[in-house]
Amino acid sequence: MQPEAQEAQATLLFVDDEANILSALKRLFHPSGYRILTAESGKAGLDILEREKVDLIISDMRMPEMSGAQFLEQARARWPDSVRILLTGYADITSTIDAINKGRIYRYISKPWEDHDMILLVRQALERKELEQEKKRLDALTQRQNEELKQLNSSLEQKVQDRTAELRQAMDFLNLAHEKLKNGFLTSIHVFSNLIELREGAAAGHSRRVADLARKIAQRMGLSESETQDVLIAGLLHDIGKFALPDKLLQKPFGALTPEERAEVVKHPALGQAALMALEQLKEAARLIRSHHERFDGLGYPDGLIGLAIPPGARILALANDYDALQIGTLASKRMSAAETRSFIEGNRGKRYDPKVVDAFFGVTGMAAPSAESPGPELAVSPGQLRPGMVLARDIVTRDGVLLLSKEFMLDEGLIAQIQNYEKTDGTPLTLFIKPGRK
Repeated sequence: MQPEAQEAQATLLFVDDEANILSALKRLFHPSGYRILTAESGKAGLDILEREKVDLIISDMRMPEMSGAQFLEQARARWPDSVRILLTGYADITSTIDAINKGRIYRYISKPWEDHDMILLVRQALERKELEQEKKRLDALTQRQNEELKQLNSSLEQKVQDRTAELRQAMDFLNLAHEKLKNGFLTSIHVFSNLIELREGAAAGHSRRVADLARKIAQRMGLSESETQDVLIAGLLHDIGKFALPDKLLQKPFGALTPEERAEVVKHPALGQAALMALEQLKEAARLIRSHHERFDGLGYPDGLIGLAIPPGARILALANDYDALQIGTLASKRMSAAETRSFIEGNRGKRYDPKVVDAFFGVTGMAAPSAESPGPELAVSPGQLRPGMVLARDIVTRDGVLLLSKEFMLDEGLIAQIQNYEKTDGTPLTLFIKPGRK
């Protein structure tokens, strides 16, 4: 049965001696299409149950003449298939526990309730009841079929084979249905990812590439199938929080943003988690999305997590995301080649990235880590001492760990002006290192 049909057909009974509570419950559930009955006492509730088939009962605990516990106990004895929920407005734990034991209450909820929680509780209760009824039906069906099989004798071997084939077909249908649900879920994820790609413009394909690389690294590191699945989904959706950002910010490399613009952009991991938190199946993927900009040295965002406090999947996503972003020019002010990007990753082992993730990355790409070159002599200069033609001996990285320019980059007048302007805007003196002989 589809959820819409179940909601339209379910009958709810609200029992409370306070008319305003009954009115509030009716207003809350009316839009869901339930059939709603009300009673102002336990006795009136029992009278309704005599006449009507009720799927779920919500009863107040404290009522005159007959308490909610007494009412639900009788309801359980005579109409056990009705789901029972206790609504209590006072902290009487002993009475509540007694009511749960005697009335076999599904849940209890305190006044005042949260509307969302109440709606979700009722929906889950009805879904559970539907599943239990379906299980009973299937159990009864299985029992009948087993009895029929017992009655067959050796002369009916062909009939047994035919029935076995029918059961196998039924199982195949169930497996097919399960596979369709699974594929439908993954298809929905890919649809969301495609929507993100439409907003990213020139960076189209980024999410798919990040997800594919992250999945391979997760498998290389021995993560479980479910953990790897979460990494894949998080990779596809890691930029979903950027839907809240204006287009002008999406079109600028992160290293070229002003401090004010950067303050807006760094909110997107938390926004991405919030966008997915209502989906239970995506809870773990949402947690990875929140942490995919954390750094191993603790200089990342939004929470400043350090080392192994960062979820393993998020540590994987951080590297996979940077590897692609550096090559398409959305992280630094210029695009890097694959070789330059691998050197950058190796150079940030233990800083931006978990060393184990770095090792797995090079294992996945089938390449050895770039050998560490002797830095040789280098000159420390201020932005005001920079001249066109100088070559950087080290990366220029902000206090927040953002790469502005990578080593081996030759400076020109335009870049020097940008570096000097950044120092003035940030308010912190910069020290840069250039290769000797490039004055």
